[in-house]
Amino acid sequence: MRKRIVILVVSVIVLMQTFSSAQQSQKPMTNDDIITMVKNKMPETVVVSAIRARPSQFNTSTAELIRLKKSGVSENELNAMIAASNKGAGVGSSTKPADESAASASVALPASKSHMPKLYLTSGGLRELPLEKTQLAETKTKPSSMKSLAADSAVTQAMQSGINTVTYSAASHVNSAIGDSAVQQAGSVFSGVLSHRTPTVTYVWGVPSPAATNVLQTVSPSFAVDFSRVLGVGADDYEPAIVKLTPAQNTCRIVGATQGKADMKSSAAADWQMYSHFLEERVSVRAEKTSPGQYRVSPASQLQPGEYAVVLRPLSKEKKFSGGDVARAQGDGLMFDAIWTFQIADEAE
Repeated sequence: MRKRIVILVVSVIVLMQTFSSAQQSQKPMTNDDIITMVKNKMPETVVVSAIRARPSQFNTSTAELIRLKKSGVSENELNAMIAASNKGAGVGSSTKPADESAASASVALPASKSHMPKLYLTSGGLRELPLEKTQLAETKTKPSSMKSLAADSAVTQAMQSGINTVTYSAASHVNSAIGDSAVQQAGSVFSGVLSHRTPTVTYVWGVPSPAATNVLQTVSPSFAVDFSRVLGVGADDYEPAIVKLTPAQNTCRIVGATQGKADMKSSAAADWQMYSHFLEERVSVRAEKTSPGQYRVSPASQLQPGEYAVVLRPLSKEKKFSGGDVARAQGDGLMFDAIWTFQIADEAE
């Protein structure tokens, strides 16, 4: 009898320990857990494996991602955390983005005969955003930071002296004389402060208005983009991206910049690898290719209030462009110059 009681007690203890261990193993990992592992010099592969295997409650807000990076968390570890959050486990990514993503996937896009790229906001319904075009400016300032370019008076003056950004609507249909004139005029906007003898200059892409007219009330917008019918462009050569814009002296917003020869804008040769060292502030996104030239895209984590844009970028950084096409926004130049700007409101949720 005593032997049976001992066996029963031991069994209960083992069962309780097992239950306690199971509860402990199911405790979600947090940002601080990752920082602790990194500071204790755990191998990156081990940290990533743990993130993928265990439940988690990660906060992937911009402020937290910056804190994690400063704490030594690697890019692969950050990407694993974001991926885990996108599965619905994280504090930083609530169920709202997942719900919106599922809803947007069910929204059918209208059939289009246009040869211009199109973008639709699919959060909370379906709304087409107007296609805009970036303008070019030249400066002697090297593209070291977006902040330095935004403070460059040569850039802002060039943006102010050009035509206002126009939407590619009635005035910019393919083979439209009005649209072609507007595009050529926009492509000719450059600063006159440089000498023609300067071998290399910085080309700056910008939007010549201080703020977007599209003000969104969600921090997790979702979009659908269609560039499958653009003439003379390989649909599989590009993908959509979201970039954060830098306001410049309340006159324009800087998109990005790169260096090139001073006469590059007049060259017809496709020999400019302008995206190989392009400066821009890209946002981490979730992008789903639904067919050649058609994507659904949304930010991987909630956006902070501010100015943003959806742009089209080459999959290969080695892709070569004609400077003349970029200046006139035609062919591959049209793809790179195309932009859809939006603003995340301060009170957005």
